[in-house]
Amino acid sequence: MKYENIKRATFLSRPNRFIAECELEGERVVAHVKNTGRCKELLVDGATVYLDEPNGRKRKTKFDLIAVEKLTENGILLINMDSAAPNDATAEFLKGGGLFPSSTSIRREFTVGKSRFDFRIEEGDKITYLEVKGVTLEDGGIASFPDAPTERGVKHLEELIELKAAGFGAAILFVIQMKGINAFRPNDITHKAFGDALRRAEKAGVSIFAYDCTVTPDSITIDQPIEVKL
Repeated sequence: MKYENIKRATFLSRPNRFIAECELEGERVVAHVKNTGRCKELLVDGATVYLDEPNGRKRKTKFDLIAVEKLTENGILLINMDSAAPNDATAEFLKGGGLFPSSTSIRREFTVGKSRFDFRIEEGDKITYLEVKGVTLEDGGIASFPDAPTERGVKHLEELIELKAAGFGAAILFVIQMKGINAFRPNDITHKAFGDALRRAEKAGVSIFAYDCTVTPDSITIDQPIEVKL
């Protein structure tokens, strides 16, 4: 997926989880942060960020903050931190034959009972429900999720376990919004309940996938599978 009009800027501050103050071409501007997670390791004073300036929309802020350069031991790591990007990138990935090459129907945001899942995939008579989680947390080449406690994420896993038991296909895809990753693991330090739920899901037969992404300042594309370590 591609963005419309990207500009390079410098991060200054984050007054609240929705907005960031940045310096763009010598001026102080306000940008909408398209990620409500903590992102404390990403949005540090002086970090290089990339702002999208969407066209043709009425909005309170002129810009969206969608990517950041993180300084690591191995150099600069470009991370897309747009929380909407993983689902859009996954839609492109699935339509291109990713994960379910024999799919005949792919539907987004499908409701089953009281639960809504990111994707419903049909492969002949088989129906699979897929939940997508974007990953921006990295440490030493290891990506992990979540970066903050997520009871909603635990609930999604429990619902996938129930669907699997009911005879449906059930899967979760971790979209790692960067390159340079060696493995993915649940972040037990931040939210062990999510890690425990993910391990229960794996034992119940829920498919667990992790893929990295090719990221540029104005695009993100799902690329290669990454080893999952539970």
